[in-house]
Amino acid sequence: MASDPVAVNARGMKCPWPVLRAARAMREADAIIIEADDPIAPAELAALAQQNQWDFARLGDQRFSLRRGNGHTL
Repeated sequence: MASDPVAVNARGMKCPWPVLRAARAMREADAIIIEADDPIAPAELAALAQQNQWDFARLGDQRFSLRRGNGHTL
């Protein structure tokens, strides 16, 4: 059973902080919704997801989803 995504607020933080907060949250969660307003954050979050084989989705201008893919284990 999948749990609800964990909300992560990284607004006002410059990279690499949004990515660090996302990585930390994903240690304990199967999915997160992160809000980040740094213009570099989307590319950095997508790279983090690709590196870890997580699914990445852009939910709006400043909202993003990271979710464990089928191939990822801790």
